Amino acid sequence: MLSILFGLGAALGWGAADFTGGLASRRTGAYRAVLYGEAVGLVFIVVALFVIREPLPNLAPLGMVLFAGAIGTTGLLMLFHAMESGKMSIATPVSALMAATLPVLAGTLLEGFPGLLTFLGFGLSLSAIWLISREEGNHSRILDHLSDLRLPLLAGIGFGTYFILVHEAAQQSTYWTMFASRIGGVLVMFVFMLARRKTWRVARDAGPLIILNGFLDIAGNGFYIFASQAGRLDVAAVLSSLYPAATVILAAILLKERVARSQAIGILLVLIAIIFLTI
Repeated sequence: MLSILFGLGAALGWGAADFTGGLASRRTGAYRAVLYGEAVGLVFIVVALFVIREPLPNLAPLGMVLFAGAIGTTGLLMLFHAMESGKMSIATPVSALMAATLPVLAGTLLEGFPGLLTFLGFGLSLSAIWLISREEGNHSRILDHLSDLRLPLLAGIGFGTYFILVHEAAQQSTYWTMFASRIGGVLVMFVFMLARRKTWRVARDAGPLIILNGFLDIAGNGFYIFASQAGRLDVAAVLSSLYPAATVILAAILLKERVARSQAIGILLVLIAIIFLTI
């Protein structure tokens, strides 16, 4: 039960972070919002490490999770590039589905079959992720756009790999795992900004949103780690991957954006999936 509660906490944290990050991106650009959001999250982790004084774990798990943070952020850049290329309706659901599917496969192989009801809950959750993430009005078949799937699939593999590696490292430490993964992400964004010669200037009115985004994102990471420590990899990852539902709900409440019928069905499936996972 703790794993389920923490997984839902991760979904809420990441969903709220995506919402605030989206608002910040409108004001100062997506890449700058991601970079400074990651940096703000790193500051929060350093403060937590200073206060809690968690013992330093072995370097091997830290190196693994440093790579996890780097590959997760690389996946995010691939997703952004696919979305900039006009493939948003395909990129978002494909990457989200792949990110959740990989931990399910890894969890089944490493930890055994989770049980029929839990597996049905996974199926409902994956369906919900697809419905919530897809763009309304796009009814074209995915098979007609195979050439557009490369970057979204790679992005999803990056996200799924992040889930798996962080789960493994989280058995050794909590806050050092968060620190190492965030260092990996910040380094990737820093190199990207240098290579692309992007401007570093941030719009003044985006500052509070970036700070809030950094806090919410690192809170989501923390809840995912707690979920990983409390239970199975697949349960923690699938529940954490439901974050698009939180983003959609916040947009509907705060921005009065209309919830598409497919998204409403997806949110309903989320609730049913949670019931299956808690039985």
